Amino acid sequence: MVVVIIAGGSGTRLWPLSTPDFPKQILKLTNDKSMIQNTYDRAKRLGSEIYIVPDVSHAHHVRAQLPELDDEHVVVEPGRRGTANCIVAALAHIAKRHDHDEPIAFIHADHHIRDIEGFSQSFETAAAASKRQNAITLIGIEPTFPATGFGYIERDGVVEDKLGAYRVESFKEKPDFNTAKRYVASGRYLWNCGYFVGSVNTFVAEMGIYAPDLRANYEALLALDAAGEEYAKTYASFTNEVIDVALIEKAKDLIVVPASFDWMDIGSFKDLHEASETDELGNHFRGGNIYEDEVENAYVRNEEDKPVVVIGLDNVVVINTPNGVLVARKDLSQKVKDAVKRMENEQ
Repeated sequence: MVVVIIAGGSGTRLWPLSTPDFPKQILKLTNDKSMIQNTYDRAKRLGSEIYIVPDVSHAHHVRAQLPELDDEHVVVEPGRRGTANCIVAALAHIAKRHDHDEPIAFIHADHHIRDIEGFSQSFETAAAASKRQNAITLIGIEPTFPATGFGYIERDGVVEDKLGAYRVESFKEKPDFNTAKRYVASGRYLWNCGYFVGSVNTFVAEMGIYAPDLRANYEALLALDAAGEEYAKTYASFTNEVIDVALIEKAKDLIVVPASFDWMDIGSFKDLHEASETDELGNHFRGGNIYEDEVENAYVRNEEDKPVVVIGLDNVVVINTPNGVLVARKDLSQKVKDAVKRMENEQ
């Protein structure tokens, strides 16, 4: 199996830790490795041929953190044009180097996963199902609560009992809370985490039917040298599109495999706190010169030498870095992205 790690990201949801120059996938958030290094370690369990697709502004970070990768395995996106074109660029690159029927696993650089064995097993199942059914196969996450921030995959009957693969019945956008409760109670819905498995031939065939613009983009890149100016100019002309909307939600006869591993998309400091080790009061402290008293359920991180003092607070995030200071109620930390946009507009 070939593996492609999608490593884009704008660095706004975890400000001031993450910035446009250092997005979250480049940072050490849950342990002593960056998220992209942890993802690469997982990817090595799936196959020996691993390609990473970073934005041009972050490619130097990827090369520095993963020196074992040669330039051929770093597929640089000349500019952000959405996950659809990111995948198209990877497909064109791989098509020149691999069998067009070999399964390709597309994974993301900013997900937190602990069960590596389950991760590997799920992708092996998805690859086998994709190959047997000649279809794009998704991996969906069994929902553990009625989340309103994720899209859902509705599964139908079993395709092959021994594989545990299902036909995809429909896709549902991010639901309201009551709808999400119904989805979880039914047992027929999975969170859509953006994991896909399929060969070059499978993806190209599906694009030809349901996303002819992406097929045209693929053909255009296939004919160009990725190091040339014409490649960058051509890529810049593509419409910014998300793969789910551009292809996946239009395609028929898709297959989904329920994940047999834990999964978290670290999209806020609340998520980061849940992915981090905590003390008996639910606190996570990282960095030096932190002084706390009567603090519970808090994520406190100090990236500078100056002292940070937190007293008598609960359910908070306190972040101090050279980029700025954030103090927020943890359950409202998803609003950080909006605050960053306001700052950018005023500068």
